[in-house]
Amino acid sequence: MPLTNNGNKNEIKAMANHKSALKRIRRNEAVRLRNRYQHKTMRNALKTLRGETKKKDAEKLLPSVISMIDRLAKRNIIHTNKASNLKSKLSKHVASL
Repeated sequence: MPLTNNGNKNEIKAMANHKSALKRIRRNEAVRLRNRYQHKTMRNALKTLRGETKKKDAEKLLPSVISMIDRLAKRNIIHTNKASNLKSKLSKHVASL
């Protein structure tokens, strides 16, 4: 089921043989964009937390970032081991402030 792209990022035409395959292509694109948005949001939160210089502010921010990381790992957007590594490094960082 090849996809054609005529130079336009937003215009992808699917050449599928079945109705269900067309639906799957549409769904995959929607899921891909959602995952990309959530992953980028997590990276921005990590950057914000790592940029904190005050320990109190970082301690307030840490639970929400850890919660976000856990949610992404649960949904297989990031690997569970990567989530564990991130949480560990962030906890060490906040403790060292």
